[in-house]
Amino acid sequence: MTVADQFGVNLKRCRRRAGLSQEETSIRASLHRTEIGYLEHGRRVARIDTLVQLMGALEVGADELLKGIEWLPGQTHDGRFAVPDKGASL
Repeated sequence: MTVADQFGVNLKRCRRRAGLSQEETSIRASLHRTEIGYLEHGRRVARIDTLVQLMGALEVGADELLKGIEWLPGQTHDGRFAVPDKGASL
């Protein structure tokens, strides 16, 4: 699973828990409805301003939208994002 995929899963979970449609979420976040769909399907990665807009629209913290996404530092300049497999630990 990619970072975009995990973010999408988290976004959809938070949106549904808030009882909002994609359209309602887009209005509250001042984003286009298709942007919400692209994010939920992992077709785009949210910018920091988009993250903040979604946090406000869904009334959640960044930890809810970023759950399961981690950064693994490299030795000198190589690092990578990780999305742990279900049941696996880092």
